Amino acid sequence: MFDSHMHTPLCKHAEGHPVEYMNEGVAQGLAGIIMTCHSPMPNGFSSRVRMSPDQFNEYLSIVQAAADEAPDGFEVLLGLESDFFPGMEPWLRELHAKAEFHYILGSVHWHIAEYMDAFWHGDTLAFQKQYFEHLAESAETGLFDSLAHPDLVKNASPADWDFDRIRPFIEKSLDRIAQTGVAMEINTSGLNKSYPEMNPGPEMLALMAERRIPVVIGSDSHTPSRVADQFTVALDHLSSAGYDSVSLFRERKRIDLPIRQARASLRASVSL
Repeated sequence: MFDSHMHTPLCKHAEGHPVEYMNEGVAQGLAGIIMTCHSPMPNGFSSRVRMSPDQFNEYLSIVQAAADEAPDGFEVLLGLESDFFPGMEPWLRELHAKAEFHYILGSVHWHIAEYMDAFWHGDTLAFQKQYFEHLAESAETGLFDSLAHPDLVKNASPADWDFDRIRPFIEKSLDRIAQTGVAMEINTSGLNKSYPEMNPGPEMLALMAERRIPVVIGSDSHTPSRVADQFTVALDHLSSAGYDSVSLFRERKRIDLPIRQARASLRASVSL
């Protein structure tokens, strides 16, 4: 069992060296962690919440430092959380070739200023529809192994989130994603957001299961104490939705782990 989503201080809104995340992963009984800090972007794009391009090598270095300090049998793998934004595909394609990544996590971050400036026009439903259109487009680029926090847009205006109303557009998006073979994430940090449930919520997770879309679990940790947070609950959600396996990536290839095995490994860590 891996935690496949966590950050470093280079993104300017996280704390803790990767070594600290590694130590917490060991304490939680994980087999490993995948560091996925926010990708650098060109020309100052969203620069307040991500590493700068000239910090990319530093990112590689601190992840390697954690891998070097990890105890035998525990892995620290290199990943990246890369923003999908129309027109940025060439930049990301080149960036992803600059290192031997194990996992590329694609995100549509509706809340960054550039996204709001381009796509928010005062209509909440239209904004939600645009988000799910971009989610499908991100999968179709072939740039990403998995899609992060896939219903994050419900936090834009929690009072206006009506799943039944948006469901037809989610289903169309999921149909397209399923055709690509790209996985999706269940992100446990959603429990701490303005719409307090995991991303995705149970209704969308069930639709993903119907389409046999693989799922990766990530804590989206911005502090070491959240590594593997609520993972047993996430596994329960997966089982309730109809999943019998959970996925992780190594060398950008998907590995499926039976949920019962993942659950047993986490229970073993508690018993210790």
